[in-house]
Amino acid sequence: MKDLEKRFRVREGGRVVLSRFETDDTAGFRSPEDAAPVLARNLKRLDALQYRLYAEGRRSLLIVLQGMDAAGKDGTVRHVMSGMNPQACRVSCFKKPTAEELAHDFLWRIHREVPRHGEVGIFNRSHYEDVLVVRVHQLVSKPVWKERYHRLNEFEENLRSSGTHILKFFLHLSRKEQTRRLKERLADPTKHWKLSEEDLSERKLWKDYQAAYEEMLEKCSTAHAPWYVIPADHKWFRDLAVAHIVADALEALDPRFPEPKLDVSKVKL
Repeated sequence: MKDLEKRFRVREGGRVVLSRFETDDTAGFRSPEDAAPVLARNLKRLDALQYRLYAEGRRSLLIVLQGMDAAGKDGTVRHVMSGMNPQACRVSCFKKPTAEELAHDFLWRIHREVPRHGEVGIFNRSHYEDVLVVRVHQLVSKPVWKERYHRLNEFEENLRSSGTHILKFFLHLSRKEQTRRLKERLADPTKHWKLSEEDLSERKLWKDYQAAYEEMLEKCSTAHAPWYVIPADHKWFRDLAVAHIVADALEALDPRFPEPKLDVSKVKL
């Protein structure tokens, strides 16, 4: 299990070709039943470690989730982050910018959602939309979005120096599996609300998005804010891999309980 972090981490400065990353990799796990006890142990670790991070109140954790439609961003939040106390865990979703947000720099709306010390923040889509959607749909010129890689790295370095640890997960889904999941949504009336004409039209731009993701991973996987390419064809393994990497990162931070504010040995109730 210790090799999952190395197995899926994007090497800083390395070349990224997504077609070389297996979307159905399970790192030797054979089935959901095989993975279930390992996931359960990691969720238990997350619960204990998040509690210590909250009590310590000096550092925070930011988890970034990106991926094509149906890659499982919502599912990862639901199944992995369920092991955390919602009191100190906040999810932020970044959709089409509002008029107010467009009137500011592109990171303004992001900075407002950064987790406070003691918190875990989860970005369901993120500041990287400004080198993905913006690029693919040519909403700004190439020189503008090219410059943003540098700005994104600076932004994350500033967060890290202020006590925010950053983990970024690209949920890597095959086009075949995306098609299967979208058909499943069409067949299930309880999932029709997830479908939109915009989502379906985005599928036609698959190659453009893959190229955008590749450059994002190449330019913005750093020592202080690494990207992980997580195989997402199997939901159960996606959840296991993310939970394990997050738990290991929290364990490495080793948050400590603060000293008590009173001498508890003298307290009598």
